[in-house]
Amino acid sequence: QVRLVESGGGLVQAGGSLRLSCAASGTFYSINNMGWYRQAPGKQRELVAVSSRGGSTNCADSVKGRFTISRDNAENTVYLQMNSLKPEDTAVYYCNAVVIVVPTIQPIGFWGEGTLVTVSS
Repeated sequence: QVRLVESGGGLVQAGGSLRLSCAASGTFYSINNMGWYRQAPGKQRELVAVSSRGGSTNCADSVKGRFTISRDNAENTVYLQMNSLKPEDTAVYYCNAVVIVVPTIQPIGFWGEGTLVTVSS
């Protein structure tokens, strides 16, 4: 059983910053990619940023230069530092992890329940 718990969302004014955290718990072999997606009202869920276990990262063009993803493999945690926030960043942010589960040692994707980020103008 794998669980992802996000924290750090909230209300912030445009230009402000927030830091999201997502911790994975449960019994598993390891975690491959960990990342963040977001879904704004009336829109499809989209990739924000992803980090491989080795630390290579990829961000959506819309957040490059403003958002930074990082992870702590020892703590099974991924972070998203969001700076210079804009009203269009308002969305529910979801954590995603590709987990190597036991005993099959197969990769399975898991999602957190989401955390709301609201950026006021």
